Amino acid sequence: MRSISRVVDVSINTVSKLLVEAGEACLAIHDENVRGVKASRIQCDEIWSFCHAKQKNVATAKAAPEGAGDVWTWTAIDADTKLIVSYWVGDRSGESAMVLMDDLRDRVANRVQLTTDGHKAYLEAVEGAFGADVDYAQLVKLYGPTITAPGRYSPAECIGAKKVRVEGNPDIDHVSTSYVERQNLTMRMSMRRFTRLTDAFSKKLDNHIHALALYFVFYNFTRIHKTLRMSPAMAAGITDRLWSLDDVIAKIDEMAPAPAKRGAYKKRNV
Repeated sequence: MRSISRVVDVSINTVSKLLVEAGEACLAIHDENVRGVKASRIQCDEIWSFCHAKQKNVATAKAAPEGAGDVWTWTAIDADTKLIVSYWVGDRSGESAMVLMDDLRDRVANRVQLTTDGHKAYLEAVEGAFGADVDYAQLVKLYGPTITAPGRYSPAECIGAKKVRVEGNPDIDHVSTSYVERQNLTMRMSMRRFTRLTDAFSKKLDNHIHALALYFVFYNFTRIHKTLRMSPAMAAGITDRLWSLDDVIAKIDEMAPAPAKRGAYKKRNV
């Protein structure tokens, strides 16, 4: 942001304001357009990041804002079209899982096969959102001990996985979270604030959400998927063209408040 403000010779507050407006526009674009999705296989997962400070350091952090600490981004991806159908930014609680599943239910137009990892919060959330109208299975991964230097991040070694049928009649051959986990990697590589062991983390939760909104619109609507040779939104049939950032700018202008009449004043009683 500071580099952009120097290059175009504007205040960093102007850059920040524009990104907030773009983020709000992208939230609206996703909410309005990603509807009635006809999908057969949906995969869900959650990815960790943090805002201002890691959760263990929030208590001693200086002037920690609301929303500081661990932040989890929940995503639901169509395995065939690679469309991000739904997402939610929150904690890793059952409440966040319910928000994601309720939103996903409202965006899909047919019965789907749903796969998640073994996180227990999904069980009640899927039941509450879909009831029996879903073919749901969990891919439960089995991890071995973590061997690493003290104080350094290192994921535990995955030594196996088991497929567990939870609801309906899911096709066991398609019980997988590979696509959504690959999408998590794309997020980490595309947004610096998701890189581990970095100082490029989000300072405000609102900015984090707006950055994600921009990313998901770019990923769904304006980026050509290398395998599909079109955008995920085109593959899913919710648009017939490749979007550009001009569409985001048009949405910003549409959402902008009407300018006040210049020179208007109230007549005072004398």
